[in-house]
Amino acid sequence: MRNETLRLILLLLLCSHLHSVLSWKKEEFRTCHQTPFCKRARSRAPGSSSLIATDVTISHGDLTAKLTPKHDSQSETKPLLLTLSVYQRGILRLKIDEDPSLSPPKKRFEVPDVIVSEFPSTKLWLPKISSVENGLSSSVYLSDGHSAVLRHDPFELFIRDDSSGDRVISLNSHDLFDFEQLKHKSEDDNWEEQFRSHTDRRPYGPQSISFDVSFYGADFVYGIPERAASLALKPTRGPNVDESEPYRLFNLDVFEYIHDSPFGLYGSIPFMVSHGKARGSSGFFWLNAAEMQIDVLAPGWDAESGIALPSHRIDTFWMSEAGVVDAFFFIGPNPKDVLRQYTAVTGTPAMPQLFSIAYHQCRWNYRDEEDVEHVDSKFDELDIPYDVLWLDIEHTDGKRYFTWDRALFPHPEEMQRKLASKGRHMVTIVDPHIKRDENFHLHKEASQKGYYVKDASGNDFDGWCWPGSSSYPDTLNPEIRSWWADKFSYQSYEGSTPSLYIWNDMNEPSVFNGPEVTMPRDVTHYGGVEHRELHNAYGYYFHMATANGLLKRGEGNDRPFVLSRALFAGSQRYGAVWTGDNTADWDHLRVSIPMVLTLGLTGMSFSGADIGGFFGNPEPELLVRWYQLGAYYPFFRAHAHHDTKRREPWLFGERNTELIKDAIHVRYALLPYFYTLFREANTTGVPVVRPLWMEFPSDEATFSNDETFMVGSSILVQGIYTERAKHASVYLPGKQSWYDLRTGAVYKGGVTHKLEVTEESIPAFQRAGTIIARKDRFRRSSTQMANDPYTLVVALNSSQAAEGELYIDDGSSFNFLQGGYIHRRFIFSNGKLTSIDLAPASSSKGRYPSDAFIERIILLGHAPSSKNALIEPSNQKVDIELGPLWVLRARAPAVTTIRRPNVRVAEDWTITVI
Repeated sequence: MRNETLRLILLLLLCSHLHSVLSWKKEEFRTCHQTPFCKRARSRAPGSSSLIATDVTISHGDLTAKLTPKHDSQSETKPLLLTLSVYQRGILRLKIDEDPSLSPPKKRFEVPDVIVSEFPSTKLWLPKISSVENGLSSSVYLSDGHSAVLRHDPFELFIRDDSSGDRVISLNSHDLFDFEQLKHKSEDDNWEEQFRSHTDRRPYGPQSISFDVSFYGADFVYGIPERAASLALKPTRGPNVDESEPYRLFNLDVFEYIHDSPFGLYGSIPFMVSHGKARGSSGFFWLNAAEMQIDVLAPGWDAESGIALPSHRIDTFWMSEAGVVDAFFFIGPNPKDVLRQYTAVTGTPAMPQLFSIAYHQCRWNYRDEEDVEHVDSKFDELDIPYDVLWLDIEHTDGKRYFTWDRALFPHPEEMQRKLASKGRHMVTIVDPHIKRDENFHLHKEASQKGYYVKDASGNDFDGWCWPGSSSYPDTLNPEIRSWWADKFSYQSYEGSTPSLYIWNDMNEPSVFNGPEVTMPRDVTHYGGVEHRELHNAYGYYFHMATANGLLKRGEGNDRPFVLSRALFAGSQRYGAVWTGDNTADWDHLRVSIPMVLTLGLTGMSFSGADIGGFFGNPEPELLVRWYQLGAYYPFFRAHAHHDTKRREPWLFGERNTELIKDAIHVRYALLPYFYTLFREANTTGVPVVRPLWMEFPSDEATFSNDETFMVGSSILVQGIYTERAKHASVYLPGKQSWYDLRTGAVYKGGVTHKLEVTEESIPAFQRAGTIIARKDRFRRSSTQMANDPYTLVVALNSSQAAEGELYIDDGSSFNFLQGGYIHRRFIFSNGKLTSIDLAPASSSKGRYPSDAFIERIILLGHAPSSKNALIEPSNQKVDIELGPLWVLRARAPAVTTIRRPNVRVAEDWTITVI
């Protein structure tokens, strides 16, 4: 009886914690005023902690110096060590840390395994200091035309354009740098902090760091996800700005988050990009996984200092609770240059499997195998393609991950094989909280091996999450990551098959009874690291371990697919992310675009938002509009909370089913184009979806536009974000024309068009001067489209020219790394379309073999006077006639079409219009 009573009490406690996370409750989360390090930093006056750079020299190819206090009142502060390193591509790295020779209480945490292994080899060894200017500053070579300058008194670092003398980016120009050093605790020290009912011991005292960073020639700054707010970061302090919260980077499980807020959500990437017409783009990245707060300062915020402010400069103020200064400066000057530089440090996005960029069907939860089979067969019945069906936490045995509820899912292997027979896949959820049950083998093993995160007393940390009492693997430890990866083997994960992939949720980490619904800051990890120091990277290491598990489970030649909610710099190397627990309303539809664009700007190209909204029941119009917009997200998944009504595409009436089906068909038709863009992201870091200013960097009208976006360089999309909209104003940048993606109608560039809106689609356009590849035959899944023919859509510009690319590989393996791919460039000029091989000659032996051919070539903007086209080298003639722009779409307009050229995509050829 006592046991039953105890279980009831625990259940009631859990329910109260669950209730606390079921909706947004502002009081559960700390403000800057309630966060001592943020409050202290914001109140600090410029120059109150001034440092001087001394002992400046070159050592081991780096510029090194000591930073010592300028004022006698700070004589107890020990000197800091500064290291300045230069790397290829014009990348500057600054490190500032406590001097280990002065015996600090412990080594401050430096975030491991984020910088890619190749990056250190790109270091440029500095032979000497380039110049010393009257003993006041020292400069070193950074790249052709740029120098890095260290001012000695007071300490400041800036990058200079040597041709003009103008600054590009600087740190500590306003003398706001402060570095709280670790201390040994004495009897009189009381370092504890309280928030609500939680106490943080802070065993080494305050250890925060803060400094200002200025971007010159900038009109706007962007980045530092994750938040539900505008793409361009709004000022948070300064004249004519209502004092607001800084942008917070602290991974949190925020149920039903609000839009238009600087509040931190599930991920943190401390990387900011500036852009302006005067200079272009630059970037700043601080490799630090502790909580961070960042102010964007309005012009004139420091007017009282008497400093003359240059025009087109944006000042920012960065504050972190712990860690070291490990900062990277990127000089651009083009937006894509900044992304290439940033991903040279943190890695380019992983190349996904083809199926994973198609449509995913998910909800919390599909009930059982019968439900799965019904949903799957209904897609076939209605001829709606999809590639992945997802199972949430209810598929497990009592929230024990790597298990199945055998009453509901008695034959998981057979269920997966049925899906695989149609080229489809399944995803199951695996979260980091492990149920504390002595009969659960995973918990028993982790406990015996000491693999859990420890509480402040050195015991296994015990927090509450979906299973109840739970512990969390310490994935900072490489040994534990390897152990976790082994759990994905087919032997360990019983019921799994090669067509099963993984979803990591709740990995912020979410702890229902923890401070701010997460892990206490004084919990300890591998090497004595406090959780405060690595909090924002916990989910990153868990994501890494899961992805490595999928690599290890088979022959190691299938690319993993792992979706993660938490993210950090470098997460792009391990899989996809999504924007979390959004809501079925128009505001959340709209804010999904700046959220996805911001993730792309910070390396996370493979992202999307839950179609229809996770919470609530969308009206049919909202759901249709969300599918029409979501078809252009890099990650295209419908998902819903278990308390919502079922919302599969066929449940909203025949007309809405057709509209949703048409939106999904658009995505499948464009899969060759999307896959080509994912390969571009994989090789360059340039995201799949992009803000307009990335493609039109001199057009000021694009700088703050986050309702319209580019898919690659060829397609522009404008969402519809209001109910019963009849018209939409769409700005089409550039001097060239744009072709309506649905009708082929031509619109002038450089102006805003007021367009009539219908229920059938949202405004989308192909840029004149581009060529995109489509597949117009629709199958059950992308896998079954592998050998289907291609359609090329050639959108001619005013010079009757266009070009584009197509990338093809087997869609699943790593063979592309050994040259197993096809990469073609198509160029239309002077009436001739030419296919050129872009793959290096050295990879020709391992090329991906493909007999796929091109069945149609559509010429937009071409006068229909020509009747034939000549194909060489075969010397064949084919007809040119009017044909539908979209084969399977009713009332599709007729456009100039080269029919059945039947040239192979893998070969060189030319087609001349005669």
